[in-house]
Amino acid sequence: MKVSLCRFHWQDFRRGQERCFLLTNGLGGYSSLTVIGDAARNDHALFMAAEKAPNKRARVISNVEEYLEIQGKNTGLFSQEYVNRTKNQEGFRYLEAFEMEMLPTWYYQVGDVSVKKELFMLQGENTIALRYQLSQKIAKEVILHVSPLLAFVPKGKNPAKDQVFTVEENYIAGNGLVLHQKHNGTLVKKEIAFSQDLYYDQDARDGRDSVGTALQNHEICFKMDDYSREFYLIYSLDRRVDECDANTISGWIRHAKEDRQALIRHSGLKSTAGQTLAASAFQYLAHRESTDGKTILAGFPYFEDWGRDTMIALPGCTLALGLYEECKSILKTFMMYCRKGLMPNLFPEGDKDPFYNTVDAPLLFINGVYEYYKATNDEEFLKEAYPVMADIVYWYCRGTDYHIHMDWDCLVMAGAGKEQLTWMDVRINDELPTPRHGKAVEINAYWYNALKILEELSPLVGQEARDYQKLASTVKKSFLENFWMEDKGWLKDVVNGTAEEEQFRCNQVFALSMPYIMLSKEQGRRLLAAVRERLYTPVGLRTLDPADPAFHPVYGGSQPERDRAYHQGTVWTFPLGAYYRAVLACAEDQETAKEEIRQDLTLLEGWLTEGCLFHLAEIYDGEKPVASRGCYAQAWSVGEIVRVYKLIEE
Repeated sequence: MKVSLCRFHWQDFRRGQERCFLLTNGLGGYSSLTVIGDAARNDHALFMAAEKAPNKRARVISNVEEYLEIQGKNTGLFSQEYVNRTKNQEGFRYLEAFEMEMLPTWYYQVGDVSVKKELFMLQGENTIALRYQLSQKIAKEVILHVSPLLAFVPKGKNPAKDQVFTVEENYIAGNGLVLHQKHNGTLVKKEIAFSQDLYYDQDARDGRDSVGTALQNHEICFKMDDYSREFYLIYSLDRRVDECDANTISGWIRHAKEDRQALIRHSGLKSTAGQTLAASAFQYLAHRESTDGKTILAGFPYFEDWGRDTMIALPGCTLALGLYEECKSILKTFMMYCRKGLMPNLFPEGDKDPFYNTVDAPLLFINGVYEYYKATNDEEFLKEAYPVMADIVYWYCRGTDYHIHMDWDCLVMAGAGKEQLTWMDVRINDELPTPRHGKAVEINAYWYNALKILEELSPLVGQEARDYQKLASTVKKSFLENFWMEDKGWLKDVVNGTAEEEQFRCNQVFALSMPYIMLSKEQGRRLLAAVRERLYTPVGLRTLDPADPAFHPVYGGSQPERDRAYHQGTVWTFPLGAYYRAVLACAEDQETAKEEIRQDLTLLEGWLTEGCLFHLAEIYDGEKPVASRGCYAQAWSVGEIVRVYKLIEE
């Protein structure tokens, strides 16, 4: 997919800030700005590097300020909004076009001088490159001035006014970081300029800190006195770039395009949207230095790698792309950290212990191993993973931390007090908007699925399957007795004797989306009809029925306000993947169901050019989604929809 935008899309600052791009480097680092080239968030940055992959990140360069000097007259190309300045820098008024297929590309026009700007980020390194192509109709002296806005601070922080930088021809140093640089211009040192009122409108919209700072102390001058010239600027935390030049950048870009095409071919996806999402899904994969393995970053620009998010995103971000070794690496990482039947929900950096506050990640891990085995027939890995899978079931039966245990009816209970263990895990001080303590519907669907998987796989590794078979049979009986409401035609959200029980939520679709399902197809079709009527939107499922008194239609405002809306009606994209898998599982005619899903996906495809280009966001407002919210690029949103494309194209 290629996006081509014109002046219509940036008639003013606000319109220009509606879309952004994302480049990632497979280490947790990224480059992300709006299509007009400004930072509308504190976490937007030209160069966000990963000091330690994947979560110790540093905002190295916030942006670059550019202006053209044409026969002594200066014209700014840089765009940025400020808090206390009567006039913002509005270089977007000279921006004629923005294009992106793999690389963001800007086209500026000032008089007869044309400027084409490209940005590239190297995979596996903290290295970025800017490439400028200048041309003119009448030969005259033109100088492109490029001045980096320096930060050299941890992600989310701002540089202090007295922060010290050392600038030399081939490096910039400050705050313990050394940034190597190479260019074919002239470096000119300047007196330090400190910007302390950069305004981030999209942070203000979300109730976050909306003011930032940056420093400038030099510029690179690129001089053109003929009809056309190409200039470049390379920055790297990981390598000396003295030997790099324009040909080096061209080689990097050529290899990146070849790798992208190979990934798309490997995925087997045929539709343009499916291929685009496949390439986007790959961007969430990252190296984890502490485990020397692969991981999945939950979302950009805010989130790190979490257990639950990883297990949900895993099939779409690896298996659907044919990335089997990456999938196995991620599963092995979690196997190493399994403790008392639990998988880490968060890997903290340093010497701290992981956090294990998730009831679903271990059960989804079992499903991940199963999906991997079905795709690869890797019996050696199955034998390696089986003891961990069996250990999870053992501890869930016996009882483990966070009040996770199997009750007398063989259903799984979890949570008490202030514990939040399902994906609806918001806590505001002592307030739990969605506590869901007790027997949650999706958890017990995952539980049954895990037992059936072990029943199927045990004989393959020489183990007895009878106990898993008996337990699964009891779980199914108890589940149908406790969760299915025949008079309504859908499932309870949680069994705990509170008003939460009969809240109509999207969690019930997960009971129809796993390899092993407890409901009949007729029951499933009744349930899905109700979900379609009450929760469906083209970009995701609402988390709560709009008719519920607790429904919050808008996600915004202060942190507490946002948290109260987070799972109380806000639309999430990732359950849409489970919904479509459920539609296929319960369909009377597969081809008819696939065609209906294809029609739905055409409505979703338009959202790939909203917010972060080629990605799907974390959430959208709950009534009528009109703009993305939260993380503008979310792994499980993208991964789950990739799975849907894979299924309907098979």
